[in-house]
Amino acid sequence: MDAFSSAAAIANAVRTGKVSAVNVARATLSRIRDLDPCLNAFTALFEVEALAQAAGIDRDRALGRPLGPLAGAPFAVKNLFDVAGVTTLAGSRIRQGAAPAARDADLVARFKAAGAVLVGALNMDEFAYGFVTENAHFGPTRNPHDPTRIAGGSSGGSAAAVAAGLVPLSLGSDTNGSIRIPAGLCGVFGLKPTSGRLPVQGMFPFVHTLDHAGLFARHLADLALGYDAGLDAGDDPISPRLEALASQPLRSGVLGGWFARGLSRPVIAVMDAVGAALNSDQDVILPGAEAARSAAFCLTAFEGGRLHLPDLARRIGDYDPAVGGRLLAGALLPRDIYEAALAHRQGFTAEVLQAFARYDVLIAPVTLGPAPPIGQESMVLDGEEISIRKNLGLYTQPISFVGAPVIATPIRNPGLPLGVQIIAAPGREDLAFAAAARLERMGLATSMPPRAEFSCTATSELLEMQHGHS
Repeated sequence: MDAFSSAAAIANAVRTGKVSAVNVARATLSRIRDLDPCLNAFTALFEVEALAQAAGIDRDRALGRPLGPLAGAPFAVKNLFDVAGVTTLAGSRIRQGAAPAARDADLVARFKAAGAVLVGALNMDEFAYGFVTENAHFGPTRNPHDPTRIAGGSSGGSAAAVAAGLVPLSLGSDTNGSIRIPAGLCGVFGLKPTSGRLPVQGMFPFVHTLDHAGLFARHLADLALGYDAGLDAGDDPISPRLEALASQPLRSGVLGGWFARGLSRPVIAVMDAVGAALNSDQDVILPGAEAARSAAFCLTAFEGGRLHLPDLARRIGDYDPAVGGRLLAGALLPRDIYEAALAHRQGFTAEVLQAFARYDVLIAPVTLGPAPPIGQESMVLDGEEISIRKNLGLYTQPISFVGAPVIATPIRNPGLPLGVQIIAAPGREDLAFAAAARLERMGLATSMPPRAEFSCTATSELLEMQHGHS
């Protein structure tokens, strides 16, 4: 199968006998071995296990047993998901001596039950605390569209592996934007579902109040298949009605105020195109968004810091320097600040729900511009230099603060990838899929492969040029 085939196409070919699941797995593993050394999306390959699982799918087909909707489709997981027999590192050195996981995380198990074949674990910011995936222990993950630039984070490996055609689906987590940001910067679809909609059991925690499990795909139909595979029994699947959803009438609004602050010209152009395509009301204001972002910072620092306090006290030198100090500062926050943040969450949630009484979906940018270069520490917002690591989530943090579902949707444009957030009310993933499907039908939402197919040779030359000019 072509490296950029969809998960749906692979599963259909496996079910009909046009290709074996083992051959798909072998080709996938070979492509990862060839290309990932220059991309650095993977931290581990599960070759023996993947081939064994694929062989089981082929046996089931030969015996006439029913195959799952993702039969033979390869996937990979951010390395904070438990995989049976593997130590869950969460991007860290601290956990290298931890015992292997006794069982798969619930979401991993559900994907396998749907027939998807797990091929490896993916790079991330240490303990999911960051937006860049420049990991001090495993190195930076590179953006397939320009390998001198970041993939975003903290699920950067998950987004880059999908964007480069290494796997059609991957799992990630989103606390403050960690699915949406790398999806936007790598030009793929990313889903942060409603808080609690997909299981987080077996996912190494960061901020229990805000953690979400989600996924990445190059095709919206694959995103829907993956979402359906992760649902609890009895939940309504999206895949059977995706085409019909594209024709559903929608009331759409473009968020202004905080969400329009500091946007680059390319992002403004993308937002204007999406707003026009969806016939959106403009400049919808959520007055509490800036305070919600500040409160999300406080929640993140407090819960994340308290979780890690024992290791911080004993082994702070083993943490990524970009992470350890921030966790320690968070652990020292007074509890009354944390409780004030929780109280603000209730008020802002009510404000957002009022907006959804008027609109089915709200549209916001993912980031203020395209992916910054690897190693760049600051960006400019309203004439002021601010930290990239801390501020790439300007527009994503207020939304995860209320647990609303969001599809980060790649939008066709002439430069580096850019995306928008399609936000729906909690529990209404169907409306976010409806808007994304309409944009896809119009040719506006699309996941573009790298302009020149990602290759180690091209990347090595590019990186040598970059080093020569540094």
